[in-house]
Amino acid sequence: MNVKQKDRLKTRSIAFARPLIDEKEVEAVVEVLNNPILVHGPKAEQFEADFSSFTGASNAVTMSSCTAGMHLAYFNWGLKSGDEVIVPAQTHVATAHAVELTGARPVFVDADIKTGNIDVEKIEEAITKKTKAIAVVHFLGLPVNMERVMEIAKKYNLYVLEDCALALGAYFKGIHVGLWGDAGCFSFYPVKHITTAEGGMLITKHEELAAQIRHKRAFGIDRHQGERTIPGVYDVNDLGLNYRMNEIQSVLGVEQMKKLQGFLERRKRNASVLREGLEELPGIEQFSFSGGDYESSAYCHSILLDEKRVEKRFEIIKSLNERGVGTSIYYPRAVPHFSYYKNKYGYTNDSYPVAAAISGRSIALPVGPHLDSEDMEYIVGVIKEVL
Repeated sequence: MNVKQKDRLKTRSIAFARPLIDEKEVEAVVEVLNNPILVHGPKAEQFEADFSSFTGASNAVTMSSCTAGMHLAYFNWGLKSGDEVIVPAQTHVATAHAVELTGARPVFVDADIKTGNIDVEKIEEAITKKTKAIAVVHFLGLPVNMERVMEIAKKYNLYVLEDCALALGAYFKGIHVGLWGDAGCFSFYPVKHITTAEGGMLITKHEELAAQIRHKRAFGIDRHQGERTIPGVYDVNDLGLNYRMNEIQSVLGVEQMKKLQGFLERRKRNASVLREGLEELPGIEQFSFSGGDYESSAYCHSILLDEKRVEKRFEIIKSLNERGVGTSIYYPRAVPHFSYYKNKYGYTNDSYPVAAAISGRSIALPVGPHLDSEDMEYIVGVIKEVL
């Protein structure tokens, strides 16, 4: 490493993720604020239409968050105490929380060490007479083998919910994730592929389900403001929640959708630079990426440290951060090892060993569209130096 490169190590600052907002979003938000309709308006409808067009979904429903979408799907399907849902052990806690909120129990299944996704071949052995649904998570944007999941679901007559929080732009066998199962839920949190600050979307191929979700996301009220003959007069014909997305968030989504294809292309180029640059580096493993039937959305690029280096993982992370490379961990623990689930259900630290290994050995590296090829080459160089 020459003197110039060493100087850059001291000064460069690469964020793990950053929302890309410009004057287009600002102008669009100001326009909404200058109008009287802030909820149940045309921007939400436009965002839904744009999202449907991109994913190929026949139905898209804006939600206040991805978690809200998952919870509302389970709520709509009537999950209750005594029911069970198959859930990946390696995921964000929201995937399990959405089940818990209904009173049902998440039954965890370990991960596949090559992908981080749920080990599909272990799903069937976790199914009982109480099982009502299977939740799958497309880990870091790499699709699950949905063909096999749907075979199992059909055999046992189970609902399938896809957690696509990190997978906007991911496809399995040419079909966008979220459209294989009964419903798919997406997140627009600031570090995701697009952002509405907070917010989510539920997509489904089932017209009736979309209508039910649309109705129940707003208290179960039969007529919204613009649909009432007499202002203030309506009926409540169903039990519902307040899981709406407002017009400010929606218009952010509309503007972000215009940039999505470019964001995805940049992410995939960046991820390829990392993958190729680290391919021969000893001491690490890399998760499976796009290829064949699987097209990843390239949310980030995680590496797994070997047994020798994992003892110094936090030292390695600190060294990367000191050299300006932002990192994260997906996820800090397998969900059954978080205190809430561990205390409630009695899981031990040696349960779900593959998920635990991924949480304990991984370092997530940035590939977002805020970075260019020079940034990626720099990251590769820093990782090689630190390791």
